[in-house]
Amino acid sequence: MDATCNPDIDFEACLGPNPDEPVFGGLTRRQMLQFCAGIAATMGLSATAGVRMAEAATAPARPPVIWLHGQECTGCTESLLRSYHPTLEAILLDVISLDYHDTLCIGAGKQALDYKHAMMEKNKGKYVLVTEGGTPMKDGGIYCKVGGKTQVELIREAAEGAAAVIAIGSCAAWGGIQSADPNPTGAVGTHEVIPGKLVINIPGCPPSPYNFLSTVLYLLTFGRPPELDQQNRPKFAYGRLIHENCERRPHFDAGRFALEFGDEGHRQGFCLYKIGCKGPETYANCPSIGFGDVGFGSWPVGTGHPCFGCTEKETGFRKPLHALSTVKTLTPPTAFPQVDAEKGKGISIGAAAAVGVVGGLVVGAGAMLLKQMGDGKKSAPDETKERV
Repeated sequence: MDATCNPDIDFEACLGPNPDEPVFGGLTRRQMLQFCAGIAATMGLSATAGVRMAEAATAPARPPVIWLHGQECTGCTESLLRSYHPTLEAILLDVISLDYHDTLCIGAGKQALDYKHAMMEKNKGKYVLVTEGGTPMKDGGIYCKVGGKTQVELIREAAEGAAAVIAIGSCAAWGGIQSADPNPTGAVGTHEVIPGKLVINIPGCPPSPYNFLSTVLYLLTFGRPPELDQQNRPKFAYGRLIHENCERRPHFDAGRFALEFGDEGHRQGFCLYKIGCKGPETYANCPSIGFGDVGFGSWPVGTGHPCFGCTEKETGFRKPLHALSTVKTLTPPTAFPQVDAEKGKGISIGAAAAVGVVGGLVVGAGAMLLKQMGDGKKSAPDETKERV
């Protein structure tokens, strides 16, 4: 692969002399370039940046990684274990050098901790620190200890020599479920433990492993974090509301809602807003990339469960599931046929124009949608269907 080529003009020129030769965890040069070009596209970068990522990922030098665990369920690591494009072994052996991981390390006890300290000293100023799990601050941090040291001490010690710090998962980003009221251990996110250090947050319960991998590839390629939002989340993954890309959004605009689990609206795949979906106030790319490499619909709303809002500090694990979310954006509908209307029997263009002229359709439909949203469970399930 030639980092100076232009894949937009001549893709083949970027592949080198042996494009189908395995170079990365079983991937060929062609597959690796296509993968990195896709990663670059999701981050809003050019295909040329994808070539640079591929070059960086396949270079002999790999960034050392120290991975610490605090208060959590190990779900973020479990999610990473189930990534297939590339596989976990390709990530660990070809993209990064996982020098220490609290859960996956072969050694145990003093042997493992001595090795961690040796790797931190050897790679001082070069390694990436990844934190998974919340950090208890109450009573001096005594509620989470490893090797006689509190999690507070362990994070501060590791962060001192780190080139970059990534908090993976909602527990590491915000404190997670441990920080929900009454938060008996005083659990907080990593950035509150090391306030003077930039912490890149990759929230989610769990987050997509590809959001983490994309961030690591960007750091490896450009030596700096990707563009971040005000909460230090990468904008390529957390720049848009779930509500904007949700496959149930048309039902929301049309005023068709499930009112309770298992009712007619729920069975027909209507919007889950009224049973607590937090998608309208949650920033994440879950509906766009899904989970588990199984394709479209492999995320909570796709399986019929409301979004929990886990990527938001003030929503996930703090706002009750049944509570309605705050709709941050609202696009009024124009005109919609009944959900069960026969093909070709919906409202005509002429009829829609007439309604718009007489009543001011945009304003009226928006007002009707807000009224329907406020009706709650007073309406019968069959009344969730749009009538034109």
